[in-house]
Amino acid sequence: MSTPTLASRDWELWSTSCRLVVTDPAALPSARALVDWLLAEIERACSRFRPDSELMTLARNHEGGAELSPLLADLMADALEAARETDGAVDPTLGSVLVGLGYDTDLEEVRRRESTKERPRVTVVRRAAGWRTLTLEGPHLQLPPGLQLDLGATAKAGAADRCARLVASCLETGVLVSLGGDIATAGPAPEGGWQVLVQDLPSDVPQQITLAAGAAVATSSSARRTWTQAGRPRHHLVDPRTGLPATGPWRSITVVAPTALKANTATTAAMVKGRDALAWLRGTGLPARLVPQHGGLVTLGGWPREAAA
Repeated sequence: MSTPTLASRDWELWSTSCRLVVTDPAALPSARALVDWLLAEIERACSRFRPDSELMTLARNHEGGAELSPLLADLMADALEAARETDGAVDPTLGSVLVGLGYDTDLEEVRRRESTKERPRVTVVRRAAGWRTLTLEGPHLQLPPGLQLDLGATAKAGAADRCARLVASCLETGVLVSLGGDIATAGPAPEGGWQVLVQDLPSDVPQQITLAAGAAVATSSSARRTWTQAGRPRHHLVDPRTGLPATGPWRSITVVAPTALKANTATTAAMVKGRDALAWLRGTGLPARLVPQHGGLVTLGGWPREAAA
């Protein structure tokens, strides 16, 4: 039996590369429309870089409590669940911290500003309030006055999951959605499974893995979403304990899980936990691939070994 033809679309969004693949080529135009619509809705709900987003309006207008839209309430619930599962290593209260580190607009603009030596505006940086200061009951969110939230650690992965489920349910096709390092699948897989290339930097030796139908994979890296601030290297994976980019032995971590949200929660937490990452990841039982800062490879949880040359 011949392998069915796949159809795909590639584009750039949120300073990252995106991909949509369907097992039914005739479904691609409709799948593209559904994904574009849902991603636009998610951006309007929780973008930290749109002053008119619901999240940023919330930061300006709330007085300790707010009623969220159903979508933002769901995204907030995802973020709080990730915080609970990781004992706060993934924390949605880091918005002001990231602003203080210079990540206050689209990443390309942040890099351009530094390269042209433009002085960023003076910013008073607050310590993270901590996820335990947030209480979500249905659509009602209780939070400290003036707190700026950031859902970047969970919303992109959650968006990949939501897009894959939407396309599969509406169009009855197998689908893979990749938003940067967050990859979700839904519906039937192509013959032989979904083939995913794991490679952090172009200089790394790539590894191809096979995902079963419905599986997901995510990668967190300190080498991609980077910039400099007054000559100091920065990246987006912030340690809530220090308010600074996480340090540790790992350059990138990849995890396979039932959803992109769970996979990304694990990779982000492990990057933040640093030297404690191996013990913590072993406790999750999830297949994981860790690339140290200075080369080499560590695998856990049944991650497939490289094929012999």
